[in-house]
Amino acid sequence: EVAVGALFTYDSVIGRAARLAIELAVDDVNADRTVLAATRLSLVAQDTNCSGFLGTIEALELMEKNVVAVIGPQSSGIGHVISHVVNELHVPLLSFAATDPTLSASEYPYFIRTTMSDYFQMNAVASIVDYYQWKEVTAIFADDDYGRGGVSALGDALATRRAKISHKAAIPPNSNTEVINDVLFRANMMESRVMVVHANPDTGMRIFSVANKLQMMASGYVWIVTDWLAAVLDSSASRDLKGMSHIQGLVVLRQHTPESDAKDKFTTKWNNAARSRGINSGLNSYGFYAYDSVWAVARGIDQFLDNGQQVNFSADPRLHRSKDSTLQLSTLKVFDGGEQMLQQLLLTNFTGLTGLVQFGPDRNLVRPAYDILNVGGSGSRLIGYWSNYSGLSVAAPETLYQKPSNASSVAQRLYNVVWPGDSTTTPKGWVFPNNGQPLRVGVPIKASFKELVAGGRGSDNVTGYCIDIFNAAIRLLPYPVPCQFITIGDGKKNPNYDDIISMVADNSLDAAVGDFAIVRNRTKMAEFTQPYIESGLVIVAPVQRAPSSAWAFMKPFTLEMWCVTCALFIFVGIVVWILEHRTNEEFRGSPRRQIITIIWFSFSTMFFSHRQNTGSALGRFVLIICYLQE
Repeated sequence: EVAVGALFTYDSVIGRAARLAIELAVDDVNADRTVLAATRLSLVAQDTNCSGFLGTIEALELMEKNVVAVIGPQSSGIGHVISHVVNELHVPLLSFAATDPTLSASEYPYFIRTTMSDYFQMNAVASIVDYYQWKEVTAIFADDDYGRGGVSALGDALATRRAKISHKAAIPPNSNTEVINDVLFRANMMESRVMVVHANPDTGMRIFSVANKLQMMASGYVWIVTDWLAAVLDSSASRDLKGMSHIQGLVVLRQHTPESDAKDKFTTKWNNAARSRGINSGLNSYGFYAYDSVWAVARGIDQFLDNGQQVNFSADPRLHRSKDSTLQLSTLKVFDGGEQMLQQLLLTNFTGLTGLVQFGPDRNLVRPAYDILNVGGSGSRLIGYWSNYSGLSVAAPETLYQKPSNASSVAQRLYNVVWPGDSTTTPKGWVFPNNGQPLRVGVPIKASFKELVAGGRGSDNVTGYCIDIFNAAIRLLPYPVPCQFITIGDGKKNPNYDDIISMVADNSLDAAVGDFAIVRNRTKMAEFTQPYIESGLVIVAPVQRAPSSAWAFMKPFTLEMWCVTCALFIFVGIVVWILEHRTNEEFRGSPRRQIITIIWFSFSTMFFSHRQNTGSALGRFVLIICYLQE
């Protein structure tokens, strides 16, 4: 007979499911002749009573009973303490519910997590946040090892997706309603409306009751809850409609366990046993992991014994130094074969109720996956899955393991969600915080170009084209942004624009509005909008429409100008006639012909089309001067 310890809280959401599952697993192991054929597995269980101190005492009492392995604890806080004990006594510790990522193998070599670490769960939460393109979340968590470790992992996961935790709302353990109300009230004052709740099953429901009173379950809010709420919902044999009304529209994660005949048979067996023992709660995913933990221990012991190892315990000499102490520490024994047992457990490889039970180099299960649920009505519906292999999908993870990994953003998909307030529109995820400061906008008050920006002292007296453009842009935003105009200058002389832009760069102002020219030295200090006014001087003239006329060609010159022009050409024609008529036959004839020649020559000169040839040098000189003037 080999003794195996179990350490958990009997009267808890996880404990009620795990206790019966562990007992049934021990019975199944002892009934199966293929495992531990000549050895009987005996169970030694201790109740941690939801207390770190009592849990530690119970764990020490458990170690006195020479157990070769311990299944549990379910609390991450107790896990940190007990891991030091099992490291000293060389007893492997297999926890089916301690999900704190800081329970690392490097610090606690004898700690083995037989469930999924919150490191993966927070990566699933970050994938959901990134899928809906939110950039900031508010983390509401239990202020203990479990809560702090999970939120730390969440911050790291969000950072890889260019998001962050904008506010951490820590709820102290065993807090009353007033404390929770104060924490949520402060969280509600912040701008983020994406709430990530990482609490424990036994106290977490009070968070939503208080949030409902603070009207934080209305439209516009987003609530993403880790797997503790799924354990509560699965364990509720009869749905509490009053409690369900507080959690409508939540997105909840649940540890994924693939559908199988073995899982269905065990669920039926667990339900029958629960009814016969008067257990009113239901089975949750932690019960499946507790069942598989027992089988992992049984297979490890079987291999340990098959390799010829003996189950022996020896005294630890360091526990005998305090002779005057009344603590019976000498009763604690070191498991001589603990190192060999640990190695056999790390080589575990079988298919259980939770799927493939196999540990990677980091001692985590090799195929972490979660169901993503949307709470609505009196229950919840499945909207997708997350796996470390392919990210978000609507296909079950076990079907994706047969295909190439595809974690690209294009491949990520979830079914439609009904958000709080019975809304199907994806919330934008933030609002302007109630305690936020208005946007400080600097406005130059100057003596010139008051049509662009002008005003007196005070933000209510600011006017101008630039101010109208700014206000129109603010009104187009899908969220309210209160602004406070801060006037700079006395209105008698223009303020220094470089100084105003320097105030923006120094964070004395959040923005500046005015007729700022975009020049090189200013672009090094601040960002500018696209220009909406062209710089430079322009002339604006009224447009007068005149009726068209055949004499429109006369419009360029006045009547006097036309008369002077005609007189000059006639004068040129007379001068050329005087110089040419004695020697040139074309300028001779009757007086009538000579007058006609003078007039024709004068007007044809305007178009360089006269047919009379000039023969004298003086005549040609006169024409050259005339052409140059034209």
